[in-house]
Amino acid sequence: MKMLTVIVRPEKFGDIVAALRRAGVTGMTVTEVRGQGYQKELPQIYRSLSYQADFVQKVKIETVVPDDRVEEVLQAAVAAARTGRVGDGKVFITEVIDAVRVRTGERGDAAVLGPGADM
Repeated sequence: MKMLTVIVRPEKFGDIVAALRRAGVTGMTVTEVRGQGYQKELPQIYRSLSYQADFVQKVKIETVVPDDRVEEVLQAAVAAARTGRVGDGKVFITEVIDAVRVRTGERGDAAVLGPGADM
């Protein structure tokens, strides 16, 4: 299993969630975060006033998928997030050693996939 951590522009959130669902993702965790990258020096606008922001608002979407579905889910997320401008975001892929569904005790892929899912 792999965890995909998708950190992107907030305005792309709906598009990315829809693309992940079409790719068969059944669960995800979403967090509003702030960070900086190459875009850190770009001015931000708030209520028509321009200012320099040290950290930029982003959305972090985390999901765990079976190894054989990583590339499809990754491509769906990247395609939905891309605007071609600095600050589009990043996707990190990390190894997940195991997962346990607390309610049932299921482990591994069974703990990640929904009931009857054949992702």
